[in-house]
Amino acid sequence: MPETAIAESPVKAVAEHLVVRNKFDGGPLATLPQCTEAEVRVELIRAAASAPAAAAMPRHERGRILDSAAELLQQRSQEVAELIVAEAGKTIKQARKEVSRAVNTLKLSAAETRRNVGEVVPFDSFAGSENRQGWFTREPLGLIAAITPYNDALNLVAHKLGPAIAGGNTVILKPSQLTPLTAIFLVDLLREAGLPSDFVTVVLGDRTVAQTIISSKLVRMVSFTGGFATGRAIAANAGIKRLSMELGGNAPVIVFDDADIPAAVEASVSGSFWAAGQNCIGAQRILVQRPVFETFLEAFVTQTAALKTGDPRNEHTDVGPMISHDSAAEAKRKIDEAVAAGAKLLTGGTLNGPVLTPAVLTGVPRTCEAWSEELFAPVVLVEAFDTAEEAIELANDSEYALQAGVFTKDLNRALQTAKAIDAGGVMINDSSDYRHDAMPFGGSKYGSMGREGVHFAYEEMTQPKVIAIAS
Repeated sequence: MPETAIAESPVKAVAEHLVVRNKFDGGPLATLPQCTEAEVRVELIRAAASAPAAAAMPRHERGRILDSAAELLQQRSQEVAELIVAEAGKTIKQARKEVSRAVNTLKLSAAETRRNVGEVVPFDSFAGSENRQGWFTREPLGLIAAITPYNDALNLVAHKLGPAIAGGNTVILKPSQLTPLTAIFLVDLLREAGLPSDFVTVVLGDRTVAQTIISSKLVRMVSFTGGFATGRAIAANAGIKRLSMELGGNAPVIVFDDADIPAAVEASVSGSFWAAGQNCIGAQRILVQRPVFETFLEAFVTQTAALKTGDPRNEHTDVGPMISHDSAAEAKRKIDEAVAAGAKLLTGGTLNGPVLTPAVLTGVPRTCEAWSEELFAPVVLVEAFDTAEEAIELANDSEYALQAGVFTKDLNRALQTAKAIDAGGVMINDSSDYRHDAMPFGGSKYGSMGREGVHFAYEEMTQPKVIAIAS
């Protein structure tokens, strides 16, 4: 994930205000006030003071608000999709899909309010407790700080607000400085659906504001999606509170020689270049068994070169701009570094403002940043392997282990490989970038703490309370 949440914003601020710009043409979209450190302290006190009212709201009312917000979002889907295109640079097709996912995320959150209420505790399972009966409920934590990135400016905000509201919490939300308008749009919809205004507070500001939120004793949990350096800073400054972090990945996809090659190519092209590669589970390292390597590579390069780049408003555009000129230039630098070290650039890698044409590299040394670090750009590495053991060793050659993909017709080999890959999720006969918003989502190595996915985030954002009755 990108480093944007606590780091100083690359968007230019005018005095106390933040100018939000169109990511394709650079035109201004809005000028928004930013909070000072003193102002955010006031907002923290107000949000924490509202926590008892949020906890007291009946579950049916929480569910009604979330369902109503989902319905409103569906009704205004084209409007918010166009906002995502302008503010985040996603293509209109990708933006529409993100809206549909966010609708589902809110609906899943509404359902969670009505079913995940606790369990009966079998006290009589232990000798001496036969005269006791009871249960535990799931109770809100209180005030949750949510810090969200730019790459899924709507759905990743929904993934934090939906479960938090379902659990009866209040939230102080700090969206990316690059995409605050989409987050504000969603919060406004929730309020239109009936959510009291004090239950979710949006704040904008620099790293001082973020650090003030994170370190506050009024905050019971920090839920963060973003970059590794920022995650380390949060862990160092948060104090004693619950932390949930998703800090990105470097996803491998393994293609065995018995795979359906056309299907593997099509899925891998999409998985590599969706959202201009700014996708924490996007395919970055595609490992292909040697007997089918040339066949796969030729088809992959051909399909990649055919992708249309440019204006994300165009219905026919496949790859739009990256989030900024600087991000695109940094990705280009890593491509050039790999080529200088001996890699071959087979297609793409051309800069046109913030648009980087989809790039395919092969022969990348494992010492290069393109191999070892998360690129978060429309750049993919395709490398050959000989044995399953070698493929697994290459796939696991990363500190970051969010998701992976495996293509094979052999179910036994698929399951053995999935077991051996160290990742939070393994997609069989699909790219690494598949995600269903109800499934548990998170990594298994450095850079992940806790799980998202509505049910699992809800449990992270609530705590058990035991009631025991002695008779």
